[in-house]
Amino acid sequence: MEYKHFGLYTDLYELTMIQGYFFNGRVHDRASFDYFFRKNPFGGAFTVFAGLDDLLNALESIRFDPVDLAYLKSQGFKSRFLEFLSDFRFRGDVFSVREGELVFPNEPVLTVSGTLIETQMIETLVLNFLNYQSLIASKAARIRELCGERTFIDFGMRRAHGTGSLMASRAAIIGGADASSNVLSGFEYDIPVAGTMAHSWIQSFEDEYTAFRKFAELYPENTILLVDTYDTLHSGLPNAIKLARDLKESSFKLKGIRLDSGDFLELSKKARQMLDDAGLHEVRILVSNQQDEFSVRELLSKGAPIDGFGIGTNLIVGRPDAALDGVYKLSSINGKPSIKLSDNPQKTSIPGFKACGRLYDASGQMKMDLIYEADEARPEMAVFLDGRAEKISKEDRFEPLSTRVMKGGEKVKALPHPMESARYLRNRMETLPAPFKLLSTKKQYGVALSQQLFQKREELIKEIKRNLHESTDHRRRTE
Repeated sequence: MEYKHFGLYTDLYELTMIQGYFFNGRVHDRASFDYFFRKNPFGGAFTVFAGLDDLLNALESIRFDPVDLAYLKSQGFKSRFLEFLSDFRFRGDVFSVREGELVFPNEPVLTVSGTLIETQMIETLVLNFLNYQSLIASKAARIRELCGERTFIDFGMRRAHGTGSLMASRAAIIGGADASSNVLSGFEYDIPVAGTMAHSWIQSFEDEYTAFRKFAELYPENTILLVDTYDTLHSGLPNAIKLARDLKESSFKLKGIRLDSGDFLELSKKARQMLDDAGLHEVRILVSNQQDEFSVRELLSKGAPIDGFGIGTNLIVGRPDAALDGVYKLSSINGKPSIKLSDNPQKTSIPGFKACGRLYDASGQMKMDLIYEADEARPEMAVFLDGRAEKISKEDRFEPLSTRVMKGGEKVKALPHPMESARYLRNRMETLPAPFKLLSTKKQYGVALSQQLFQKREELIKEIKRNLHESTDHRRRTE
């Protein structure tokens, strides 16, 4: 995808702060920021990481051309700062888990290291790309888990929020969709596309049967007929069956029918019976219209003979959550760990330059994730944010999750294709214990700090609070 004017693709306060850093002589200050989130979406126990490749491509493309600089000048930015921006390129380093990875609250999914100016500048870009795609990939993964081997297609483009549908379709593929209806997304990302007909095709012909026949003559290898334009059981299905019989001698085979309205449980059962009675056992039944993981679960649990789902609105807008609460926090400045405090211990950030790893038990199932200092040897003790400590068994397999994906502003290597990331995710889902796959659960997967990192975090908290206390006492004495 081509990225233009991406220097301006940010919140104003990022540029306001950056100009402040510039005029305060902080051009050469170094910093690290962590991207993480605090809560899994949709009431589930996992999140699927997506959006990394788009983000890295955008970082490589950040420029301020004369048109951009003229606009910023009109907004009051100073000439010396604009001269600095005219040569700006992102030349930082990025460390990340891979796309399609299962990730969990509070762990550093992605870390950016570089100058304070360049790492601050990209905050909005990081959050915009990663929050949205990770939300949609997570929704898709929940749907895929229930669909099993049944077909699952992203039908969401027309209900998406503008051109966000491009990235959403890509994220849906990573999460497990077989294809998308979005043609431009298919072109940009080389992902499978799928689609058949709308009611308007059928309405435009003199009768339903003629509409079906004309479509079959054009697309004999991929004829899926929409059967609910007029009357599903008394018109649509009988006409589809008649077409299959009439064209039987031409080696034509009806691939499937699609239901887009009505009681899908009742209609799918009756449609299956009618098709089977006509000897059309191989014809598949697909449904669409306001589906999500909960409706899929309900239909399949009641024995609906459905072979595939087209899922649009609820997938593409990430309903009901609509957003992932990912944040981007400063973790070190000029080599010194930095922390954001909160009255809520869960919202106090984790300082320093870190990495993330995963422990597996003897059966190969995920046991817990561990955050540790990047230069630390394999930790022996895990400490949770509430202070609980747990000894790490030497029998548990340890797998580092974080790797360098960008060095000096350039991608280290090409990242996996979205379909490859989807296969990776399915393999990862097999290692996630069943309780964490439930659609709704209060059970949370364990994320802990190494003992060394936990102790340094506690020491930094005490130091900051001590300094604040001393500063307050000094102010009171001088008032």
